[in-house]
Order: sequence, then structure tokens, then C-alpha cells
Amino acid sequence: MATYVLIHGASSDSWYWHRVIPLLRAAGHDVITPNLPVGDPACGIPEYTDTAIATIREHTGDAATPTDLIIVAQSLGGFTGALLATRVPTKLLVYVAAMAPKAGETPGEWWEATGYSEAKRHNDELVGIAGREDLDSEITFFHDVPADITAEALRRPVPQTDGPFKSPPMPEHPNVPVRFLLCRDDRMFPAEFQRRLAKERLGITADEMGGGHLPALAHPEELVRQLEMFRVEAGL
Repeated sequence: MATYVLIHGASSDSWYWHRVIPLLRAAGHDVITPNLPVGDPACGIPEYTDTAIATIREHTGDAATPTDLIIVAQSLGGFTGALLATRVPTKLLVYVAAMAPKAGETPGEWWEATGYSEAKRHNDELVGIAGREDLDSEITFFHDVPADITAEALRRPVPQTDGPFKSPPMPEHPNVPVRFLLCRDDRMFPAEFQRRLAKERLGITADEMGGGHLPALAHPEELVRQLEMFRVEAGL
């Protein structure tokens, strides 16, 4: 049995993982899903990480922090996942459609440093959504999410402040095994862009699955299959 710590992205909370949690538990694993303080403008990545650690401790009660943690970090959660892996015993860090951090760079600097705007503009043109993506979040984020799940998500919006982007520079990347899972139809972080960042920033070749930016909502079974494959390959 492993303990999965699932870190959600921006404008989100632990509900994002609600289709994944029962699948992991059915496979015999423990699952911890922190709710990061995304609505508090005074909170950035250090505070998000503190919240995740507090949630882990609350989950385990008087027991020691598990030593078999698999941290799964989605989208903006990549920064929190990386910092968390420097502070708790971590067997595996998995980025999922995530913002791969770089030591000495702030989250706010990530966009320009990675060449994100040009990469997204090019992909928007390729998929025929140029000029439309900011008008309807469904075009960018929910295009492959089932209609009922999309409707529920849109009924429960989670405000996101810019606190994370004012955070201090990231430290050295944690010295733990790492995987990077991109989604080939991701309209937020295009696949070719993510392939490049995985190599440049993490020194690895990204793994890939189908679907868009929200795989836990759109394709939970495939996401769990990938996570379990990573776990087995890591010898956990």
C-alpha cells in the first residue's frame, strides 16, 4: 500500500480529485487531498506547502508521517508538490499537466522564462481556438470533461488569488524519483511545450496520456492506471 498525496491546481480544491480518490482506495492505497488556501491573497507556495503538511499530519493523527508518499501535483500544484517533496519523506513525485519549476525562478517568472505565451498562441491556432480561449473556460479546460461533471464544476467556482505568483524563488528541485505526465490534447499547457519543459527542467522524457488539462475529471481511470504504473516501476 502507498499513500498518495494529491495536490490540486489553481482555482480548484480537493474536489478536483473526487473521481480518482475511490479508484486509488479500491486499489488498496491511502489518499490525502489537501485543500490549499487559493482564495487567500496572503498565501503563496510556502503557505500552500504548509497547508499540505498540516493536512498530512491531521490525516495521520498521532502516527508518524508516512514514508511511502507519492506526491501527485497538477497544473499550478507543481510548485507546491516540488516544495512539499523537499519537506516530507517522498518516494515519488509525479507532475500531471503541471508547471515544472526551476531552482532560482519564481512562479511569477515561469510564464516568460518558459516561452509559454508563444507556445500557447501557436497551439491555439493549430486547434482552431485562437481568440476564443479567454471567452469561455470550457473551450480551454473542459472540452473533454463529461457534461455533468463540467456543470458541477461550474456551479462551484473557487476564487484564485495571485499570491502564488508573488512567492519567493524556488529552491533546488527535490532529489527524489520524478515522472512527468502530459496530456496530448491539453489546451492550457500544450503537449509539445510540456515535452520540452520536461527535458529542459527535469532532464526526463515525459510520459503521455490522452485528454485535456483536467484528466482527473475527464479520464480518471486512465490517470490512475498511469499513476499505478509509475508506482510499480518505482518499486513501491
